[in-house]
Amino acid sequence: MDKDRKLEHIQMAYDSKTGYPEQDRRFIYEPLLSAHPDKEPTAFPFLGKMMKAPMWVSSMTGGTGIARNINRNLAMACREFGLGMGLGSCRKILFDKTYWADFDVRDLIGSDQPFWANLGIAQVEQLLARKEEQAIVDLVGNLRADGLIVHVNPLQEWFQPEGDSISQRPLETIQQLMSTAKIPMIVKEVGQGMGRESLNELLQLPLESIEFAAYGGTNFSKLEMMRQDDAMQQLHQPFAFVGQTADQMLHDVNSIMDEQQIACKSLIISGGVKNYLDGYYLVSKSKLPAVFGMASAVLQHATGDYSETKIYIENLLKAYRLAEAYLRVNPNYEGQ
Repeated sequence: MDKDRKLEHIQMAYDSKTGYPEQDRRFIYEPLLSAHPDKEPTAFPFLGKMMKAPMWVSSMTGGTGIARNINRNLAMACREFGLGMGLGSCRKILFDKTYWADFDVRDLIGSDQPFWANLGIAQVEQLLARKEEQAIVDLVGNLRADGLIVHVNPLQEWFQPEGDSISQRPLETIQQLMSTAKIPMIVKEVGQGMGRESLNELLQLPLESIEFAAYGGTNFSKLEMMRQDDAMQQLHQPFAFVGQTADQMLHDVNSIMDEQQIACKSLIISGGVKNYLDGYYLVSKSKLPAVFGMASAVLQHATGDYSETKIYIENLLKAYRLAEAYLRVNPNYEGQ
C-alpha cells in the first residue's frame, strides 16, 4: 500500500509540472514579503457604503421562477462577505407587483451593503417620453435601493424579437434622467463593452460608477441571436464578435484620466473576468476606485442551496486575498 502511495506521488510530481507558455506573466510573485492573509479583511468605502472585498455581484435575472432563490442567495452572501449587489432588470415590477418578492431583498442584504436597482435604456427613454420618471424614483425608493443601474443595450434590443426601439442617443436619455429624477446612477453595457468615445462621455458625468460588462463574458446580444432561426443566426453572427474587452476599456479609462478631469467616481470591472486573478489584475491597474464582477460564474452556484453559494464565494475571496498578499502587477507586461 505504501509503495502504491509513493508511486502515485511520483506520477503527481510529473503531472504537476508547469511550463513557460502557461506562465501568467501579468504578475510578479513575491513570496518573502507577506504573511498569510488575515481572516478578516479591511473594509473600504465604495458607492457610499462599506465593502469588505472588491467584488460586485449581479444576478442578471428577474421574474423567471428561480430568480427569487438566486437573488436571496446572492443577497445573503453579500451581507455575510461584505459585497455589493446589482439586481437584474426590474422592468417587470415597474407597474406590476407580481414578482416583487423576487427583487425585494434589502432586508437580506442589510443596510450596510451597496444594493442597486436596474432598468434598460429603452424603458428609461419611454418613461421619460411619457413623463413618468416618478415611476423610476418610486422603484428605487420602494426597493430601498441605493440608486439605479441603467443598462445600455442597443444591439440586444435590435436582435431581440420583442425588443424595444431606441429613438434617441442613449447619452441624451442618461443626461435627461440625471437632470429630472435626481437619483444616484450607474451605467453599464450588457456584454460587449464600449469604446473610448462612449467612455469619455460617461466619465464626464457625475455617475457613481460605470460598469464595463465588457466583451468576453456573457453577451446578451448573442443570447438574443440564439433565439432566432438558423438563417437569422448566421446572418447576424458577425455582431456577436464586436466589442471591447475589460482590459481595453480600462486602458481607455486610465488614458482619459491622464488627459483630463473626470466626474465619474468609480468603476465596476466586469465582462470576461474568468477568475479572481483576472479581477485582481484589473482592479490593481485601475486609476479609479474599482471592484470586479463575475456574474455568470457566481450565478452557477446561486441556483440551489445557500450553502453552495457561500462555499464558492468564501473560497474565491480567500484566493483573492492570497493574490493581494503575494502577487504584484508586472509593470513590464505588454498584454492589454
